[in-house]
Amino acid sequence: MLEAHEIKPNVYWVGALDWNERLFHGYTTERGITYNAYLIMDEKVTLIDTVKEKFSQDLLARVSQVVDPAKIDYVISNHVEMDHSGALPAVAAACKNATFLCTTKAKEEFAHHFQEAGIDFQAVKTGDTLNIGERTLTFVETPMVHWPDNMVTYDEFDKILFSNDAFGQHFASSQRFDVDVDLCEVMKQARKYYANIVQPYGMQASKALEVVKGLSLEMIAPSHGIIWTEHIPQILEAYAQWTSNKKVDKAAIIYDSMWGSTEKIAKAICEGFIQAGLDARYFDIKATHESDIVAYTLDAKYIAVGSPTLNMKMMPNIAMFLTYQNGLSPRNADRVGLAFGSYGWAPVGPNAVQKELEGAGYKLPQETITLNWRPTQEDLDTIQEKAFHLAQAQE
Repeated sequence: MLEAHEIKPNVYWVGALDWNERLFHGYTTERGITYNAYLIMDEKVTLIDTVKEKFSQDLLARVSQVVDPAKIDYVISNHVEMDHSGALPAVAAACKNATFLCTTKAKEEFAHHFQEAGIDFQAVKTGDTLNIGERTLTFVETPMVHWPDNMVTYDEFDKILFSNDAFGQHFASSQRFDVDVDLCEVMKQARKYYANIVQPYGMQASKALEVVKGLSLEMIAPSHGIIWTEHIPQILEAYAQWTSNKKVDKAAIIYDSMWGSTEKIAKAICEGFIQAGLDARYFDIKATHESDIVAYTLDAKYIAVGSPTLNMKMMPNIAMFLTYQNGLSPRNADRVGLAFGSYGWAPVGPNAVQKELEGAGYKLPQETITLNWRPTQEDLDTIQEKAFHLAQAQE
């Protein structure tokens, strides 16, 4: 029997665990995914968010451990995306007397998602409140963190912020709280989550962060991952750093190679950066997924990308990486780019990389590094020196 977990007196986690999910929108989820939903037992029984559609019965089973779903008075939907709202039709069928609340934008979007369910959503806005007995819930819209419809719900009585996608992690665990799991792993997954999902909306996230700092908090209960309790200061500090978009003296060298020449260039560039005092590492795109790379590059000042020429194009894996990374809008005047690669007939591949970096807004103080056929040791020494001076010149 699936069980609800009481996280505070009369407040329950009733979500779902997906231990086997390994991909979310092109982002690898090696630790699985948690879909969090919360049930508040007060004079008016309130459900905050639901779960992915295939876990609808898990949600209802956990709710049923606490109360007959038909007795739910309110269902609050903080976000339209289907990993949060997929179970709404099943919930609506089980909660015949419930009132459904969401933002105005979400109401418009739900009309396109769940036409057949016939759910009559009522819109709320920033500053609106809902009294459910001892508790009064306050709504704050957080548009573009990370969809236009988003909001968070604050329970002042319990000092819980139901934070939606903010402060989440794709991390499945049988434990519910930060104090019961490996904090290093959770922070790693929180960083990866921010880099791959929230990063394009850092400005909006920073505004939401300011709102959060003004609240009296004992818990931050996100829609994914563990619930923050004792380590709230750490996750708030991490978000302050990430949303600042400040870069540190760190370098990532990402490449694909056909016969090893571009790889040799990548290693020479990495060594030059290290000798200049940077925290640097290289990534063979065939060995490391792009979502893990962008978690590393989140605050990296230097990004070097290399490709040989294949059929008068860059290598497909590098094209995929650049499409993925540039879609996350990593624009920052402090970020330095460098394109490189070996070639046989023409340096089309590395030059194409240069254009992509330029289009993404990188500062490009050096010309593309290209070498015909295999590099000599003298070539590699020269490249290493160029990387060293590139880093030195930016100090």
